[in-house]
Amino acid sequence: MTKILKDTRVFTVNPNIDVQDVNFQNRFGFVLAGHLYKPLNFEEGNKYAAIVISGPFGAVKEQSSGLYAQTLAERGFVTLAFDQSTTGESSGNVRNIASPDIFTEDFSAAVDFIGMQDYVNREKIGALGICGLGSHVLTAAAIDKRIKAVATSVMYDMGESMWQGIDGSKTPKQQDIEGDYLAEQRWHDAENNTHEGGPHELPFDENDQPIHLTSILPDKLDEDADPVTTDFFHYYKERAFHPRSVNSNGAWAATTPWSYYNFSL
Repeated sequence: MTKILKDTRVFTVNPNIDVQDVNFQNRFGFVLAGHLYKPLNFEEGNKYAAIVISGPFGAVKEQSSGLYAQTLAERGFVTLAFDQSTTGESSGNVRNIASPDIFTEDFSAAVDFIGMQDYVNREKIGALGICGLGSHVLTAAAIDKRIKAVATSVMYDMGESMWQGIDGSKTPKQQDIEGDYLAEQRWHDAENNTHEGGPHELPFDENDQPIHLTSILPDKLDEDADPVTTDFFHYYKERAFHPRSVNSNGAWAATTPWSYYNFSL
Protein backbone atom coordinates (compact mmCIF):
# COMPACT_ATOMS: atom_id res chain seq x y z
CA MET A 1 0.00 0.00 0.00
CA THR A 2 1.35 3.42 -1.00
CA LYS A 3 1.26 6.05 1.72
CA ILE A 4 1.51 9.78 1.40
CA LEU A 5 4.94 10.95 2.53
CA LYS A 6 3.81 12.92 5.59
CA ASP A 7 0.20 12.52 6.55
CA THR A 8 -1.26 15.83 7.68
CA ARG A 9 -4.91 15.12 6.83
CA VAL A 10 -7.31 16.50 9.41
CA PHE A 11 -9.99 13.80 9.12
CA THR A 12 -10.05 10.18 10.25
CA VAL A 13 -7.92 8.27 7.75
CA ASN A 14 -9.03 4.90 6.42
CA PRO A 15 -5.87 2.74 6.48
CA ASN A 16 -7.35 0.39 3.87
CA ILE A 17 -7.43 3.03 1.14
CA ASP A 18 -4.32 3.30 -1.04
CA VAL A 19 -3.36 6.98 -1.40
CA GLN A 20 -0.32 8.70 -2.81
CA ASP A 21 1.12 12.17 -3.41
CA VAL A 22 0.91 13.26 -7.04
CA ASN A 23 1.73 16.37 -9.07
CA PHE A 24 0.41 17.51 -12.42
CA GLN A 25 0.60 20.66 -14.54
CA ASN A 26 -2.19 22.85 -15.86
CA ARG A 27 -2.01 24.60 -19.22
CA PHE A 28 -0.80 27.83 -17.61
CA GLY A 29 2.26 26.03 -16.24
CA PHE A 30 1.25 25.85 -12.58
CA VAL A 31 2.16 22.55 -10.92
CA LEU A 32 -0.72 21.28 -8.83
CA ALA A 33 -0.36 19.01 -5.82
CA GLY A 34 -2.88 16.28 -5.20
CA HIS A 35 -3.69 13.12 -3.30
CA LEU A 36 -4.71 10.24 -5.56
CA TYR A 37 -6.99 7.67 -3.89
CA LYS A 38 -7.46 4.19 -5.32
CA PRO A 39 -10.78 2.47 -4.63
CA LEU A 40 -11.24 0.02 -1.80
CA ASN A 41 -10.33 -3.51 -2.93
CA PHE A 42 -8.53 -2.13 -5.99
CA GLU A 43 -7.73 -4.77 -8.61
CA GLU A 44 -5.14 -4.43 -11.37
CA GLY A 45 -6.60 -4.69 -14.84
CA ASN A 46 -9.94 -3.10 -13.97
CA LYS A 47 -11.11 0.20 -15.43
CA TYR A 48 -12.65 2.41 -12.75
CA ALA A 49 -14.87 5.47 -12.80
CA ALA A 50 -13.02 8.51 -11.44
CA ILE A 51 -13.83 11.83 -9.77
CA VAL A 52 -11.66 14.95 -9.41
CA ILE A 53 -12.40 17.05 -6.33
CA SER A 54 -11.44 20.45 -4.97
CA GLY A 55 -12.78 22.94 -2.49
CA PRO A 56 -13.92 24.73 -0.50
CA PHE A 57 -12.56 28.09 -1.69
CA GLY A 58 -9.50 28.61 0.51
CA ALA A 59 -9.22 25.02 1.74
CA VAL A 60 -6.59 22.37 1.02
CA LYS A 61 -6.72 18.70 0.02
CA GLU A 62 -6.00 17.64 3.60
CA GLN A 63 -9.38 19.07 4.64
CA SER A 64 -12.86 18.63 3.11
CA SER A 65 -11.92 17.56 -0.41
CA GLY A 66 -9.71 14.79 0.96
CA LEU A 67 -12.54 13.48 3.11
CA TYR A 68 -14.87 13.47 0.09
CA ALA A 69 -12.16 11.72 -1.96
CA GLN A 70 -11.59 9.04 0.66
CA THR A 71 -15.33 8.45 1.14
CA LEU A 72 -15.91 8.08 -2.61
CA ALA A 73 -12.90 5.75 -2.87
CA GLU A 74 -14.57 3.61 -0.22
CA ARG A 75 -17.49 3.38 -2.63
CA GLY A 76 -15.39 2.21 -5.57
CA PHE A 77 -14.17 5.35 -7.33
CA VAL A 78 -10.65 6.47 -8.21
CA THR A 79 -10.52 9.99 -6.77
CA LEU A 80 -8.17 12.95 -6.87
CA ALA A 81 -8.28 15.72 -4.25
CA PHE A 82 -6.07 18.64 -5.21
CA ASP A 83 -4.90 22.09 -4.15
CA GLN A 84 -5.76 24.97 -6.44
CA SER A 85 -2.94 26.93 -8.10
CA THR A 86 -1.09 29.29 -5.70
CA THR A 87 -2.58 27.50 -2.67
CA GLY A 88 -1.53 24.65 -0.40
CA GLU A 89 1.33 22.69 -1.92
CA SER A 90 0.59 23.78 -5.49
CA SER A 91 2.97 26.17 -7.25
CA GLY A 92 2.80 29.92 -7.73
CA ASN A 93 5.38 32.54 -6.81
CA VAL A 94 2.57 34.77 -5.60
CA ARG A 95 0.64 32.89 -2.94
CA ASN A 96 -3.08 32.78 -2.27
CA ILE A 97 -4.20 34.84 -5.23
CA ALA A 98 -7.42 33.44 -6.67
CA SER A 99 -8.34 33.49 -10.34
CA PRO A 100 -11.65 32.27 -11.78
CA ASP A 101 -9.96 31.40 -15.08
CA ILE A 102 -7.01 29.52 -13.57
CA PHE A 103 -9.10 27.78 -10.90
CA THR A 104 -11.55 26.60 -13.56
CA GLU A 105 -8.65 25.33 -15.67
CA ASP A 106 -7.31 23.44 -12.64
CA PHE A 107 -10.33 21.12 -12.77
CA SER A 108 -9.64 20.31 -16.43
CA ALA A 109 -5.96 19.75 -15.63
CA ALA A 110 -7.03 17.29 -12.94
CA VAL A 111 -9.11 15.49 -15.58
CA ASP A 112 -5.99 15.37 -17.81
CA PHE A 113 -4.04 13.69 -15.04
CA ILE A 114 -6.60 11.20 -13.78
CA GLY A 115 -7.55 10.20 -17.32
CA MET A 116 -3.92 9.25 -18.00
CA GLN A 117 -4.01 6.53 -15.34
CA ASP A 118 -4.33 3.14 -17.05
CA TYR A 119 -6.89 1.94 -14.50
CA VAL A 120 -9.33 4.82 -15.18
CA ASN A 121 -12.21 4.67 -17.67
CA ARG A 122 -12.02 7.98 -19.56
CA GLU A 123 -15.71 7.75 -20.40
CA LYS A 124 -16.57 7.76 -16.70
CA ILE A 125 -14.80 10.82 -15.27
CA GLY A 126 -16.74 13.16 -13.01
CA ALA A 127 -15.91 16.34 -11.12
CA LEU A 128 -16.98 17.66 -7.73
CA GLY A 129 -16.60 21.20 -6.42
CA ILE A 130 -17.23 22.12 -2.79
CA CYS A 131 -18.58 25.46 -1.58
CA GLY A 132 -17.10 28.41 -3.51
CA LEU A 133 -15.29 26.12 -5.94
CA GLY A 134 -18.64 24.64 -6.91
CA SER A 135 -19.17 27.57 -9.28
CA HIS A 136 -15.76 26.89 -10.82
CA VAL A 137 -16.43 23.18 -11.41
CA LEU A 138 -19.74 23.99 -13.11
CA THR A 139 -17.92 26.45 -15.35
CA ALA A 140 -15.33 23.80 -16.20
CA ALA A 141 -17.99 21.20 -16.96
CA ALA A 142 -19.81 23.65 -19.23
CA ILE A 143 -16.98 23.41 -21.80
CA ASP A 144 -15.00 20.28 -20.90
CA LYS A 145 -16.98 17.44 -22.45
CA ARG A 146 -14.67 14.89 -20.86
CA ILE A 147 -16.46 15.59 -17.57
CA LYS A 148 -19.37 13.19 -17.85
CA ALA A 149 -20.96 14.01 -14.49
CA VAL A 150 -20.67 17.06 -12.27
CA ALA A 151 -21.78 17.68 -8.70
CA THR A 152 -21.46 20.44 -6.15
CA SER A 153 -21.80 20.61 -2.40
CA VAL A 154 -23.10 23.80 -0.73
CA MET A 155 -22.22 25.63 -3.96
CA TYR A 156 -22.32 29.37 -4.42
CA ASP A 157 -21.16 31.76 -7.12
CA MET A 158 -17.90 33.33 -5.91
CA GLY A 159 -18.05 36.28 -8.30
CA GLU A 160 -21.63 37.11 -7.45
CA SER A 161 -20.90 36.73 -3.73
CA MET A 162 -17.96 39.13 -3.94
CA TRP A 163 -19.82 41.73 -6.01
CA GLN A 164 -23.32 41.54 -4.52
CA GLY A 165 -22.33 40.71 -0.95
CA ILE A 166 -23.90 38.05 1.23
CA ASP A 167 -27.63 37.81 0.42
CA GLY A 168 -27.27 40.80 -1.92
CA SER A 169 -26.33 43.10 0.94
CA LYS A 170 -23.84 45.30 -0.97
CA THR A 171 -25.31 48.57 -2.28
CA PRO A 172 -24.45 50.23 -5.62
CA LYS A 173 -22.68 52.95 -3.63
CA GLN A 174 -20.53 50.37 -1.87
CA GLN A 175 -19.74 48.68 -5.18
CA ASP A 176 -18.49 52.01 -6.53
CA ILE A 177 -16.40 52.59 -3.39
CA GLU A 178 -14.97 49.09 -3.74
CA GLY A 179 -13.77 49.95 -7.25
CA ASP A 180 -11.78 52.85 -5.76
CA TYR A 181 -10.53 50.60 -2.94
CA LEU A 182 -9.23 47.98 -5.37
CA ALA A 183 -7.60 50.62 -7.56
CA GLU A 184 -5.75 52.05 -4.56
CA GLN A 185 -4.74 48.55 -3.50
CA ARG A 186 -3.22 48.00 -6.95
CA TRP A 187 -1.19 51.21 -6.58
CA HIS A 188 -0.07 50.13 -3.12
CA ASP A 189 1.09 46.71 -4.30
CA ALA A 190 2.83 48.16 -7.37
CA GLU A 191 4.68 50.81 -5.37
CA ASN A 192 5.77 48.36 -2.66
CA ASN A 193 6.27 45.26 -4.81
CA THR A 194 3.80 43.38 -2.60
CA HIS A 195 0.63 41.34 -2.88
CA GLU A 196 -0.98 42.35 0.37
CA GLY A 197 -3.58 40.08 1.89
CA GLY A 198 -7.10 41.21 2.50
CA PRO A 199 -10.77 40.28 2.31
CA HIS A 200 -11.98 38.64 -0.89
CA GLU A 201 -15.54 39.61 0.08
CA LEU A 202 -15.00 43.22 1.12
CA PRO A 203 -17.10 44.23 4.18
CA PHE A 204 -18.22 47.79 4.95
CA ASP A 205 -18.92 49.63 8.19
CA GLU A 206 -22.05 51.63 8.97
CA ASN A 207 -20.53 54.66 7.19
CA ASP A 208 -19.93 52.72 3.95
CA GLN A 209 -16.21 52.58 4.58
CA PRO A 210 -14.32 49.42 3.53
CA ILE A 211 -13.08 47.25 6.38
CA HIS A 212 -9.61 45.95 5.59
CA LEU A 213 -8.90 42.60 7.21
CA THR A 214 -5.61 40.71 7.20
CA SER A 215 -7.21 37.33 7.95
CA ILE A 216 -10.39 35.67 6.74
CA LEU A 217 -11.23 34.57 10.29
CA PRO A 218 -10.39 36.25 13.60
CA ASP A 219 -8.03 34.61 16.08
CA LYS A 220 -10.83 34.65 18.66
CA LEU A 221 -14.51 34.20 17.91
CA ASP A 222 -16.80 37.02 19.02
CA GLU A 223 -19.60 35.99 21.36
CA ASP A 224 -22.20 37.51 19.02
CA ALA A 225 -20.76 36.01 15.82
CA ASP A 226 -23.34 34.90 13.26
CA PRO A 227 -23.96 31.14 12.78
CA VAL A 228 -22.03 30.90 9.49
CA THR A 229 -18.93 32.57 10.90
CA THR A 230 -19.21 30.39 14.01
CA ASP A 231 -19.30 27.18 11.97
CA PHE A 232 -16.40 28.32 9.77
CA PHE A 233 -14.34 29.23 12.84
CA HIS A 234 -14.87 25.92 14.62
CA TYR A 235 -13.93 24.01 11.47
CA TYR A 236 -10.99 25.99 10.05
CA LYS A 237 -9.51 27.35 13.26
CA GLU A 238 -10.12 24.36 15.52
CA ARG A 239 -11.01 20.79 14.56
CA ALA A 240 -9.74 21.01 10.95
CA PHE A 241 -7.01 23.64 11.25
CA HIS A 242 -4.28 23.26 8.63
CA PRO A 243 -1.30 25.62 8.29
CA ARG A 244 -1.47 25.61 4.47
CA SER A 245 -5.16 26.47 4.33
CA VAL A 246 -6.00 30.07 3.43
CA ASN A 247 -9.16 29.83 5.54
CA SER A 248 -7.25 28.54 8.58
CA ASN A 249 -4.23 30.72 8.48
CA GLY A 250 -4.50 33.94 6.49
CA ALA A 251 -6.29 35.68 3.65
CA TRP A 252 -6.42 35.88 -0.11
CA ALA A 253 -4.58 38.65 -1.93
CA ALA A 254 -6.61 41.82 -1.42
CA THR A 255 -6.96 42.30 -5.18
CA THR A 256 -8.58 38.86 -5.65
CA PRO A 257 -12.04 40.32 -6.52
CA TRP A 258 -10.51 42.19 -9.49
CA SER A 259 -10.57 39.23 -11.88
CA TYR A 260 -13.86 37.84 -10.60
CA TYR A 261 -15.64 41.02 -11.65
CA ASN A 262 -14.38 40.46 -15.20
CA PHE A 263 -15.16 36.71 -15.36
CA SER A 264 -18.72 35.46 -14.98
CA LEU A 265 -18.71 31.96 -13.54
